[in-house]
Amino acid sequence: MNALDVMWVGLGGGLGALLRWRVGALVGERYHGDFPLGTFLINVTGAFVIAYLAVLFGVDWRDRFGSALNAGVLTGVLGGYTTFSSMQLDAAKLADAGKGRLATIYLLASTFAGLAAAVFGAWLAVLQG
Repeated sequence: MNALDVMWVGLGGGLGALLRWRVGALVGERYHGDFPLGTFLINVTGAFVIAYLAVLFGVDWRDRFGSALNAGVLTGVLGGYTTFSSMQLDAAKLADAGKGRLATIYLLASTFAGLAAAVFGAWLAVLQG
């Protein structure tokens, strides 16, 4: 790792966090239900894009930090965009509000939808060569 890699991860992470914030705000303006839809959509779309790009560009998961593209986009932008910790916090808040069943559904739906999105993204990248 060198200083340029650190710069790309930092810039990409900042961009990804801003994108996450904006998508979350847009969803929050339109949806007011109990289900944490913004975080759900962010994580599912992020899983799709990271799998798609990783397969399309032939990135081994152990080497996603190596090049400027990998460091800046996969680790930086998409790492800053997706948010496992917010997913956990959303579930904890639902459980604390007496909505344990919804919290469980949310965690399971997030996990399975994210996995399905990643598989679909990887499959699509393979088709495109």
